[in-house]
Formats: sequence, structure tokens, C-alpha cells
Amino acid sequence: METTDVLIIGAGLSGLMTAQQLQGSGRRVVMLDKGDKVGGRLATRRIGPGLADYGAQFFTVRAPTFQRYVEAWQADDLVFPWATGWSDGSLLASSAATANDGYPRYAVRGGMNALAQHLAAQVSQQGIIIHTAHQVSAVSQSGDGWQVSTTEGQIYAAQTLILTPPVPQSLALLDAGAVPLAAADRASLASIAYAPCLCGLFWLEGDITLPAPGAIQRPGTDLAWIADNQQKGISPAATLITVHAGPTYSSIHNDTPDAELLATFQASLQPFMQGRVILHEAQLKRWRYALPTVTHPARYLRAQGVPALYLGGDAFGGPRVEGAALSGLAMGAAIDA
Repeated sequence: METTDVLIIGAGLSGLMTAQQLQGSGRRVVMLDKGDKVGGRLATRRIGPGLADYGAQFFTVRAPTFQRYVEAWQADDLVFPWATGWSDGSLLASSAATANDGYPRYAVRGGMNALAQHLAAQVSQQGIIIHTAHQVSAVSQSGDGWQVSTTEGQIYAAQTLILTPPVPQSLALLDAGAVPLAAADRASLASIAYAPCLCGLFWLEGDITLPAPGAIQRPGTDLAWIADNQQKGISPAATLITVHAGPTYSSIHNDTPDAELLATFQASLQPFMQGRVILHEAQLKRWRYALPTVTHPARYLRAQGVPALYLGGDAFGGPRVEGAALSGLAMGAAIDA
């Protein structure tokens, strides 16, 4: 059994930002993640000689707290402003309208997962332990703390437990350990909802031209996002295109075979192809909990009537990348206080 002061389940952005906040606190912190590497939906895939972001595509900044981190990442030449808006979906218009809300859309050099790797390296240097490929099977109360079991047979004991996976997965872990959540807490958590996302990745060779800066965003449509990772600046050696289906389409077609979905996604790229275009490879990724559609009003939930238990992530206080980061920072600050 491994014993720690704070155990964080999930090494996505929220968990990593919690660890950032706790580094230097004097507490022993351990992180567990079921993936082979950190990042969660900060996900980048190598296909052939290129890279493609297939989870979060960019992020914006509204809060001064998050802005300070982003400025540091810019100073390290890790993140860069990609654009301030996207084509409105008028695919063949000679002068497509642009949505510009004044907020830069930031991308990450080497893909979004490079930001997660950067944060993991920072906290690891401060003594925080990160175990990947550790699938948690149950969490349960143990005295005035917690016991966490993995499918690989490891057992961890902690005084404080932080859960950052999608809330239905966190509730399943608590239920597996028969944790008696207060009725109000369970109702709040059960009300959180997510939409799925189907993602197609295409390695193409030929003349592919998306409107500047290399992406179109069409909310409410079947295929809501198309981006050229080469134009984006993260895949100089190859043209890799990311296609995201919208929430409704993804829900309806979640069980549709990969080949059928990829054929539909590839057809959506035809208006951008000039002359002969070669398809080298196509891959499909299914995100079950991609977009929080009903969120918790606060940045985290501190469970009542049980030892120190915090739940957070992008479904707390506001979705997307910035919401996940702010949730992690808020949980870290609450524990540190």
C-alpha cells in the first residue's frame, strides 16, 4: 500500500493544475491516470510524419488568474495566439465573414498534449508523483481518509482525495466503494451532463485549402469543426485534418461503424480539395464525455459528511480548457488553505 497526503485521480488539465497549486505546500501528492500518458482531452496524435490535435483544439482566456499562467507559457514559447475567430462556414464564399470576439484562440507548439507534458514535468520536478496506466476501480472510506484500488491490484491510502474524471465516471468509482454521499451532493453531481464527440483524423497529400487561419466552426451543424493542423502550425511535415461532429450528430451516430463515419467526414472535405488529393490514413476517435452541457455552478464540489473529498473538472464553474484549469486551481487553493 502506498500512502500519501493528497491523491489526485485524473492527470488531465484540472488534475495537473491542482498539482501546480499544491507544489511547494509540503504535502505529499500522488496522481493516478488510466491513460498511457497525461493530458486527458489535451490530446495530440502522431500520424505518419505529422501531428493532429483530436481533443481540445485551442483555448481562450477570460480570467486574470489563468492569464498569468498563459503569459508564462507564452514566455516559454510553449503557446501562441492562433487566431481571434473562424470562418462562419460559408465554405466557398470569396469573402467569408469572421467571428471575432476579441479573445485570442491559443494553440500549443507540438500540439495540445505538449502543454500537459510541460505541466507534468514541472510538478514532477517538485516531487509530485504521477502514475500513468493506472486504472482506478473503486474508492472507499478508510477511517478518516480514503483507500483507492486499481485494476492492477495496487492500493493507495490518502487523507484527501480529488476526483477530476468526467462526473459519471467519478460517481461510478464512489458507488463501487459504497461511499455514502449526502443526498444534496449526489443530486448536484447527477445533474451534470455531457455531450459526446466523434472525431475524424485524415492524413492527406495534395492541395487542401481551408479558410484562414486554417479552421471553420459551424455550431449546430452535423460537422461543427474542421481544422488543418499544418495551417495551425503544429504539423509542418504533413497535412493532417481534424473533423469534429456536433453534439447531436455524435449522439445519434455514436454506434455507427468507423468506416461509415470516416467516409462521411472525408466527404465534407471535398470543397477544400483542389486537383488530386491522396488519402494516406484515416482514424476515428470517440469522446464519450467531450462537452459539458449542464455544469455545476461552483469551481468544485467539496463533499459533505465524508473525509476530505473534492470533485472538479471542466464541468465545474464553466466548461472547456479554461474552466478545467480554474477548477484545478480552486481545488488546490482550498486544500492549501
